[in-house]
Amino acid sequence: MPAPIIVWFRNDLRLSDNPALTAAAKQSAESGAPVLPLFILENEDGDPWPLGGASRWWLHHSLERLGEACAALGSPLLLRRGEAAGVLGALIRETHTGCVLWNRRYAPALTARDSAVEAALTERGIDVRSFNAGLLAEPWTVEKKSGGPFKVFTPFWRSVSASLDPPHPTRPPAALTAPKTPVASDRLADWRLLPTAPDWAGGLRESWEPGEAAARERLADFLDGPVAAYPTERDRPDHDGTSAVSPRLAFGEIGPRQIWHAARHAADAQPELAGGVEAFLREIGWREFNHHLLHQAPHLPDRPFNERFADFPWREDAAGLRAWQRGRTGYPIVDAGMRQLWRTGWMHNRVRMIAASFLIKDLLLPWQEGERWFWDTLVDADLANNAGNWQWVAGCGADAAPFFRVFNPVLQGEKFDPKGDYVRRHVPELDRLPARWIHKPWEAPPEVLKTAGVKLGTDYPHPIVEHDAARDRALALYRQRKAKA
Repeated sequence: MPAPIIVWFRNDLRLSDNPALTAAAKQSAESGAPVLPLFILENEDGDPWPLGGASRWWLHHSLERLGEACAALGSPLLLRRGEAAGVLGALIRETHTGCVLWNRRYAPALTARDSAVEAALTERGIDVRSFNAGLLAEPWTVEKKSGGPFKVFTPFWRSVSASLDPPHPTRPPAALTAPKTPVASDRLADWRLLPTAPDWAGGLRESWEPGEAAARERLADFLDGPVAAYPTERDRPDHDGTSAVSPRLAFGEIGPRQIWHAARHAADAQPELAGGVEAFLREIGWREFNHHLLHQAPHLPDRPFNERFADFPWREDAAGLRAWQRGRTGYPIVDAGMRQLWRTGWMHNRVRMIAASFLIKDLLLPWQEGERWFWDTLVDADLANNAGNWQWVAGCGADAAPFFRVFNPVLQGEKFDPKGDYVRRHVPELDRLPARWIHKPWEAPPEVLKTAGVKLGTDYPHPIVEHDAARDRALALYRQRKAKA
């Protein structure tokens, strides 16, 4: 039997539209070589961004589903743990593999790691090939007409979307040939990706079903009607108006080409969906833009894209940070979002902006603190998106909202959660407050609070800052920085 082909899965945990797997299956059909699907839990020693707790939970269940799918095709998913080059080297010696295929990653540290692995394997005479499975357009393929990368989203997306013609997604292989001799694999349970002491993942289990099949089903359901109202509904946290495909994209259970073509097909079949589809694909474009930014600015997760903010005089406030993390700021829309995040591993995008603005502008805490918290608690944690979006809110990123744009949590709540349904869902101690007061309970008359069973300072906190004063403080500091520029 010819030497096996290793397909190294990473953040592409799917069988459909997986170019590395498709290439391996084609080569296998032509040569008779077995295919070894492989996932490596890479060592995170010294990695500034090791997997967060929510991501570890999702990874466990996504690998379960991928393992079942690979086994059904005939070749089980191999699990190995360790330093990638060492794991691959050992597996190559065990199986006499001559070919390793993978899909590219774009975070700077991972790109450098992959380049080093490729160089080492190529030096040993191994055929190494990589593919694009994660972006509609890779960073080095998009430039301004004048040359150089885009630094503003709107012209970036105008350029990309106008010329974009991504390949049609490929179907999963019909079968995979396994090696005659079984290859040893780790047990997924031994990786201890799931929380046990304590088990805090109950809300995640209630809210999500990881895996490729669930990803396809969720996208289909969204495009089967809800997408029509997406331009307005995506801002309503009290409604189920978003696609919720972000964690599935982050782990590659579904790819951007699949989303692009499915959305275009939906709009072609039902022209009334066209406006919603365009708005939805624009959000996919933001993901692309953030990945392109990270490619051109590897320091994006740690330092401001706009260096003028490098020494901004952020405050230190451990108590304020903890109140924000726990959803105890006294501002209901902020607290609802932070509690939704803790319980489900996800937060509505409009509320992410409100909560991020509160941390940065109201509390004057560095955006990196929020970025780290989201990285640990989001099931859709993605280095490029996380860094790019936090810097957007902070006003120090590319195409940034100006620093002087400060979200008013009361007005935002009243506009996008007018009846208070979102707040009631996640801040149940305010459930009986009338809609008039639910976004500003400190202004409610004493008899209203009493009737609602709310005692401020006991059942629900007083605001930890006064928004107008905090806003003025933040803007004064911004003006000082601008004057020095």
